[in-house]
Amino acid sequence: MPLIQILEVLIVVGVLLWLVNSFIPMAGSIKSILNAVVVIGVVLWLLNVFGLFHSISRIRVG
Repeated sequence: MPLIQILEVLIVVGVLLWLVNSFIPMAGSIKSILNAVVVIGVVLWLLNVFGLFHSISRIRVG
């Protein structure tokens, strides 16, 4: 995956997270949980993209 594509995904995720945090009214605790889940997901995705976390590709949902 090219570096430009990775940067585009990070920017889109960041903007979407900012929009959710700014414009959707919800409790602060729910926002912090949502932020943590998104950050953990992005970190795991980046580790998988750079080949540092191989076991995520073997996880099947459903």
